[in-house]
Amino acid sequence: MRTRLAHRMLAAGLVSLVAVAGCGVRPSDAIFAGEPPSGPVASTMTITLYLVKNGRLSAVTRPGGRPMFLTDTLALLAAGPTAREQAHGLTTDVPPEAAPFSVTVRPAGDVAVNLSTPADELSTLAVEQIVCTAAAVRAPVSPAQVTVVGAGQTVGPRDCPGQR
Repeated sequence: MRTRLAHRMLAAGLVSLVAVAGCGVRPSDAIFAGEPPSGPVASTMTITLYLVKNGRLSAVTRPGGRPMFLTDTLALLAAGPTAREQAHGLTTDVPPEAAPFSVTVRPAGDVAVNLSTPADELSTLAVEQIVCTAAAVRAPVSPAQVTVVGAGQTVGPRDCPGQR
């Protein structure tokens, strides 16, 4: 009796499968709709840096083709503004000698940025550029306090002005 019930269940399952598999989709030839898309793909990633304009911090967004590490983003600060950014009056107070950078994320989510120059020799604007750029990179995860460390000198921890 159990065998008969099992056969009925199997038959019902097969009938259901056949019914679902043939649910009205008919085969057709290829449908032509013109040429496929071509050209470069627009990047949706952006990089936010804090540069200086008229003695104040200014957030600048650059297109980014790939995800960048925080150290790469900070290196862009030390490299300075692009020609287009310079034409708009933007500069950087972060000296080129500050690179290369290394970054440590502490258990609480705070960030320590290590530079290649003494931290206490940086201008206030340079420290704020580093702090705000690092905080902008961390912002999707959580707002971060940033400590700038270099040659045994420590500045911070600090928040980006106006961010908290």
